[in-house]
Amino acid sequence: MPPSSSPRSRPGHLLSHLRGHFLGTYGLTALTVLLFLVFSVALPDTFPTRDNVSSILFNQSIPALLALGATIPIVTRKFDLSLGYGLGLAHVLVMQLIVNGGWPWPWACLVVVVGGAVAGALNGVLVEFARIDSFIATLGTGSMMYAVSGWITDGSRIVPGPDGLPAAFTGLYDSRFLGLPLPAFYVLAVALALWLVLERLPLGRHLYVIGSSPRTADIIGIPTHRYIVYAFAGSGLVVGFAGVLLAAQQQTGNPSVGLDYLLPAFVGALLGSTTVRPGRANALGTLVAVAVLAVGLAGIGQLGAQFWATPLFNGATLLVAVGLAGYTSRRRLRTGSP
Repeated sequence: MPPSSSPRSRPGHLLSHLRGHFLGTYGLTALTVLLFLVFSVALPDTFPTRDNVSSILFNQSIPALLALGATIPIVTRKFDLSLGYGLGLAHVLVMQLIVNGGWPWPWACLVVVVGGAVAGALNGVLVEFARIDSFIATLGTGSMMYAVSGWITDGSRIVPGPDGLPAAFTGLYDSRFLGLPLPAFYVLAVALALWLVLERLPLGRHLYVIGSSPRTADIIGIPTHRYIVYAFAGSGLVVGFAGVLLAAQQQTGNPSVGLDYLLPAFVGALLGSTTVRPGRANALGTLVAVAVLAVGLAGIGQLGAQFWATPLFNGATLLVAVGLAGYTSRRRLRTGSP
């Protein structure tokens, strides 16, 4: 008979497993709270204030939306590098339709959001049906989006006339609800909707199966090609909505502004795959990751960091996020965790 494990080893193994599970599931959330407390002690007059919290929520709403958009293809182990270019094109197109086209702003916003979903679906078609690697396909379409942005603006900015933009349109970004910035509620709504789709609906479960093992997905009859197109279309839909908010925030059309948001989006999405559901890209994990980045960037900014500290922080965090995502994924496979 095989030797039974000693009674002492079982509690020790269980304790180690529980500790690892707790750190993987809640560690990033605890880090967010810890960072907030540290910066609050270091900057008691400015950091733990309502104005600072509102500023963080305002500034990080668009990066958070892009991170949630990036999360959807990552679930299937695909990457959409056109996010930043799509954001730039979306906000330029909104400004073009409202300022130069004279469109009512609701129709302009609707067209851009739907157009974002169509552009995302096109990315999915190139990846799945043309069999082009997602990095190459989305980088190519992103470059084309950037070209279209330059063509629309003729290389310059779109500036509203003396009357400015409709107040209802700019209110999409700068309004408040229950004392908090309205964009924060957009982020929360998108995160909850994405959580519901990925964790509670068959569509989400099928996307996770595709990401874990495309061969298994084919064997059990999941239409892999169609579902991946859906994933890219969902990403494009979120990007289009983020572009509308960016136009309401900037109130000018700048064709190159979207590129600054690409790296933070992937940092948030990849770092989010190391928490809540470690080893799996998930909406709530992305939300927690964005909170860590927001608190960290706000803190080092108020401590007087130089301008280069932000890209350094984002780049280093991306490397850590990729490493941790790989580690947690391998650990999940070894332990057989769901």
